[in-house]
Amino acid sequence: MIRSELIQKIAEENPHLYQRDVERIVNTIFNEITNAMAEGNRVELRGFGAFSVKRRDARTGRNPRTGEAVYVEEKHVPFFKTGKLLRDRLNGKS
Repeated sequence: MIRSELIQKIAEENPHLYQRDVERIVNTIFNEITNAMAEGNRVELRGFGAFSVKRRDARTGRNPRTGEAVYVEEKHVPFFKTGKLLRDRLNGKS
């Protein structure tokens, strides 16, 4: 599901809300999650999962084309860990 599909589905299930308001709500939620992670905070949505930031140390990598050693700088990457409710639902346990 992409963002526009999510907005459309929420708007259909809540006919009392304007689509532009639903779009603003969804964008605000995503922006808040992004901003919290950019500050290094963890975001937990109970039953769904937790978003966090993991640090990857600097290392020496390889260029796959030439095999030449390449220095890869330290970086921070987003990480998502599913919640128990979501994991159980995906595995057919309701």
